[in-house]
Amino acid sequence: MADWLTRHATPAEPLAPPPAAPLNTIGGQAVLHGPSVQSGDISGGVQIYQELRPAGWRRPRPRQLPPMTASFLGRETDLGCLDALRSRHPVHVPQVLVVSGLPGVGKTTLAIHWLHRHIGSFPDGHLHADLGGHSPADGSGPVPADAVLEAFLVALGVPSIPVGTAQRSALWRSATVDLRLAVLLDDAASAAQVRPLLSAGPSVLTVVTSRACLTELSVEGSRGYRLEGLSTDAALELLTLGGGARVGRERQAAREVVRLCGRLPLAVGLASAHLALRPHRSVSTLVRYLSQEPGAVDTLRVNGESVIRTALDMSYRLLPPDPAKLYRRMGLLPTDRYDLFMLAAIAPEDVRPASFGHRPETVARATDAAVHTLVEANLLKETGPDTYEFHTLVQSHARQLGEERADAERHDVLDRLVDWCLATAAVAEDILAPGHRLPGYDGLLHAVAPTPLNGPQEALRWLDTRRSTLMSAVRHCAREGRYAHCWRLTDVMWPLFLRFRPAELWIEAHHLGLDAARRCGARAGEGRMLTSGAIGLRAAGAYAEAAQWYQQALDMAADDGDPRLQAQAVNGLGHICLLTHRLDDAREYFETALRLREAIGYRRGAALSRRRLGETLLAAGDMPGAARCLRRALHELRSLGEDYEATRALALLGYALCRAEDHERGVRLLRQAELGFHADGAAHSEHWEGRCLEWLGAAAEARGDRAEAVLLYKAARKLFRRLDLTDVGRLDEALRRL
Repeated sequence: MADWLTRHATPAEPLAPPPAAPLNTIGGQAVLHGPSVQSGDISGGVQIYQELRPAGWRRPRPRQLPPMTASFLGRETDLGCLDALRSRHPVHVPQVLVVSGLPGVGKTTLAIHWLHRHIGSFPDGHLHADLGGHSPADGSGPVPADAVLEAFLVALGVPSIPVGTAQRSALWRSATVDLRLAVLLDDAASAAQVRPLLSAGPSVLTVVTSRACLTELSVEGSRGYRLEGLSTDAALELLTLGGGARVGRERQAAREVVRLCGRLPLAVGLASAHLALRPHRSVSTLVRYLSQEPGAVDTLRVNGESVIRTALDMSYRLLPPDPAKLYRRMGLLPTDRYDLFMLAAIAPEDVRPASFGHRPETVARATDAAVHTLVEANLLKETGPDTYEFHTLVQSHARQLGEERADAERHDVLDRLVDWCLATAAVAEDILAPGHRLPGYDGLLHAVAPTPLNGPQEALRWLDTRRSTLMSAVRHCAREGRYAHCWRLTDVMWPLFLRFRPAELWIEAHHLGLDAARRCGARAGEGRMLTSGAIGLRAAGAYAEAAQWYQQALDMAADDGDPRLQAQAVNGLGHICLLTHRLDDAREYFETALRLREAIGYRRGAALSRRRLGETLLAAGDMPGAARCLRRALHELRSLGEDYEATRALALLGYALCRAEDHERGVRLLRQAELGFHADGAAHSEHWEGRCLEWLGAAAEARGDRAEAVLLYKAARKLFRRLDLTDVGRLDEALRRL
């Protein structure tokens, strides 16, 4: 193999030298360095900001193009046409190429191979995004432009990313105007989805693949190329990869297979894979199978969609009954990621072996057998231990099959998905926030077996990767009148909101949850939605609306005589006062909440109120009083097993001691807290790790150790630049001061 690779190796295309940076000359020997403005007349003020970077910082050069495939055949003419389109494009404007065609025709594969051929022309990087234009509308796609822009800006090393599509698009154009980039936007749904992702840089090449021609983009200067199917000879060569000598022996039957597949690479590739999986099946038998569905040949002439369905129906009809049923039901799920326990939860009754009962382990075993068949049929891809995903077109096919069934089956699948979301989110809640559970409402959490989560790291990863599925489940419950499930699911998702702070999802879920709790008359649920939702509003900076939600909760608590809810609302109002620097009001609120919680024996709540009281005294400069409150809160939270909350109290206590000039003890506690937040455990938090580093930097600065302070401030800034622009600005000011 090594000898063969050596003989077929080709030298890499040399990188073009970067253009010389122009000098801004103004006459004589004078030269302007840095940003400059040339204009006839300027009215009003002009401000130019230059982004500060750490010493030695180098712009990342992302290499995101997917790898080339070995089965790329018969496309030399198409590659030449793309070369010609590129060569005719004006050099002073950005270039956009739209490759369109039927599903399964090989648009993405062609674009990837063509870009790899010219990879040396783009030394500043290659970006790729799957726009999900034909993903399920309920939950996973199309991908919003602002999400793609965020990923691109992060890949280019932009430290502070604004909120909103317009702002991100403007920053994207600014960041790429002088770069030589290749951008592949795959599976676009419309011109409107693509437009915010276009760069202004004349050296940026954007290649868009789409089922549609996107003619609206051509008005703005894009060039289009419609990709047709393979030639018959190339399609036969692709079929031979799996069919081997049988294709040569049954040449006429092979040509008929290629014709029935519309010469589309996806369909022919599936036929080839089928022959490889069934080495004793003749090509003529495959022809009879492809021809047996009435009207299949006629649909090849419509728009290509049925061509893909024909190819996928081929694999689907070869499935045994149990995997076929699971395949259809998977297509109805609003997700593109699957795990074994999710699939066991939505499996139909006849997939569950009656002789073994419905114990979770037997259901999982039967589901695993069905999943294994789908993987062998190349309809499902294994991506990790007991985790799977569909190809986009296969997922679309499965969804169509599922939607052809009665509405009752669709509702059954989504209802079972909700049960699985509830059960697994409750497991994550138990791991990450053991004292948060609202008592008396656990009946809905045990309808199905949850996905096992082995510790805090797995719980956090599950919540992060499943957030869109969880939100789709909340929406389904609200839409279908499953009101108790709606607010309960929102409530057990609390660790997701607390640790990752997804503001829009947090607020939407609690609006739906609040309405659901009111509709089903769950007063405790209504109170929880008001107070937890207010925290989301507060985290988003909507202090006035958050205060209104807290006040509603307080009024409801007074009507119901509920001291627990009253304390929660009062505590929340105190936090808003703390954030808005009304320290006297904040202290009064926290002392009231503390008394209420101690009176009802709510130890966790009392410890949290005491910690907030300590923060208030710290902000007011009362270091001894702050230290007393924080020490007691730390002791109580540790005794309750609240690792995350206890580590926050530990960090605040360390900071208070440093502020009181007890540097040795304060630094020791801050170091201990920083390690806790950094580790992959129950206390993991990048935000609080950054705060500890910043406070350690302040302590080093107070001791006169400028070198140590600079290192700590830079470490904190590195974390915060992914999280909060305000924190980055504060640290930049500290670094300038040094």
